[in-house]
Parts: sequence; C-alpha cells; structure tokens
Amino acid sequence: MNFENLPRELDFALQFARQAADVAFQVERDMVHSTLTKSDRSPVTTADFAIQALAGRLLHEAFPGDVLVAEESAAMLKDGKAPASLEEVNKVLTRIWPDATPEKIFHWVDYGTGVPGDRFWTLDPIDGTKGFIRGDQYATALALVIQGRAEFGILTCPKLKLEAGKATAVKKEGGSLLVAGRGRGAWLTCLTNGREFSRLAVSAAAEPREATLVRSYEDSHTNTGQLNRLIRVLGIESEPVRMDSQAKYALVAAGVADLLLRFRSANREYDAAKIWDHAAGALIVEEAGGCVTDLHGKPLDFSAGRTLARNEGLLASNRHLHGAVLAGLRSIFGA
Repeated sequence: MNFENLPRELDFALQFARQAADVAFQVERDMVHSTLTKSDRSPVTTADFAIQALAGRLLHEAFPGDVLVAEESAAMLKDGKAPASLEEVNKVLTRIWPDATPEKIFHWVDYGTGVPGDRFWTLDPIDGTKGFIRGDQYATALALVIQGRAEFGILTCPKLKLEAGKATAVKKEGGSLLVAGRGRGAWLTCLTNGREFSRLAVSAAAEPREATLVRSYEDSHTNTGQLNRLIRVLGIESEPVRMDSQAKYALVAAGVADLLLRFRSANREYDAAKIWDHAAGALIVEEAGGCVTDLHGKPLDFSAGRTLARNEGLLASNRHLHGAVLAGLRSIFGA
C-alpha cells in the first residue's frame, strides 16, 4: 500500500486510531476507571465514552454526510446517575477541545447511534473492556462498510506488540496498529510513533493438529463444550490461547495464531454478534491472506443492521485450515 497517497477515509482512520490510543493511555495513566454496567451486564468505562465522542466529532467534521454505528450511547451519562463518569469524560475531552461541555459530549457520543445503510462507519471504542479494566488486551476498532462489505479497517492493540510472527504483551509503550483496505493488503506498524509499515501475512500451517487456536478470554462468550469437542475432532495438541478483543484477529493476521473460533454461548440466549466486534478484524485477516466466515462457511454479512443476524458464530483461519475446520464443525453439529 502506498502510504504517501492514501484515500481520505484511510488517512482519517489512521489519524483517529492514534488519537484514540492516546485517550486510552491517558485514562489508564490517570487511573480514571469509573465503570458502569449496561443492561446486558457488560461494563463500560470512561475510555469507551471518550473515544466514541472523539470519533463522533472527528467523523462529523471530516465526512459530515457519513453515518457512525457504534457500541455506546450517552443515555447512561445523561440520566444523572453517574456524575463521576461524566466528569471524567469531560476532563479527558477538554484536554483535546477546551470548549467541550456535557451537552456537546452527549451529542458526540450519540452521533454513533446512526442507522446502518449503504455506507457507514462502525466503531468499537474499547473492544475487550474487561481486558482494559484489568490491564490486559483490548483494542479500538474502526471500519468503513459500503454495500454490506468492510472496505477499510483499522485496529489499535495498545498492549500487544507484533513482529516477525511473534506476539508480546506490553504494559506501557509499543503496541500495534493494524490497517487494511480491500484489495490493498493488511499492514502493521508500531502504535506509538510508527512510520514504517510491514505487510501482514497469515501462517502457512496446514495440519490441524499443529494449529494454534485463539479464543475468547471469557467462557461466557463462547460454548466451551463445543469448542473442546472440535479440538478433539481436529486433534489440536496445544491449549487454546485466551484473549480479549479483536486482538485475536491481529494474532491470526500476523501468523502468530492459525485459527479463531467463537461459538454461540451456552450460558445465555443467543445474541447475534455486533458488527463493530468483527468488521475491522475480519477485513484485516482476509487482506492478510486468511479466510473469515461463520461456523457454516457463510461470509459475514454486514448489511443486516447493527448485528450479524444472518450469521452464526465465527471462524477465522489462515485459509489453509478452513476446510478441515468446517468439516469438523459439521461432524459436531450433525449436519
């Protein structure tokens, strides 16, 4: 990819990604960790609201006609039940824009409550919020979707250093920025002051038993029974790598892991996956030479609204292993 003459959308995404990482670092550094619990019992933090507000304002300024479909809304800040959280978000954003006010913050956050159409951006401000809270892996994910397909995608993984097929957890500096454009490949640079981009490529592993599989950190995010059955069917010898967020996609795209699987959770009613949880990461894996489908081999469909309602589960692979895994899944599901 020619990084000297980027499409406006991709240039915007790169600039936003670095600013978003700075916000997340600031929240961590200042130990600003007011955490609220949403109706689905998932947590949301100062960083979630601040980064979504950042995206809302910047996107409206850069592409005023574009829609943003993001995870959060300002409702929990507006209801007055979390004054400390609103104060913290305001503190973070006034360092960027001194004119920030609660009313403006509500507007910027709620810019992300747009309705998906033929062209829209989708954002997860802090993907892997539980990982963020405990100082582990998380990501910020932004993608541009046109006619139901992700065209540009970007991931920041502030706690993950990727290089030469290796992954290292980092605490303060380093981190990774991954970017992809459809038909333009997937690329990697250092999140902090990275200027040189290297092309990403999935692994060449072709034997299922030798595969490295990455899965959700939380058992409640998958069906461990089905996952363990598949591991046995495929004869995979190594233990799965547990990780929060779309950093899992980053491992597959960089050839550090070979498979990423997510089953319907066994512990709650099926909730279709949200588009912001997959759009950027899936495109990056595909542009690195991998393959991403649901558990039945269907391509991910981002034209069904805010969720992947027409898909069930997730399989991302280095492509070489995809057929064998789908066959194993059919044997488990009895299809």
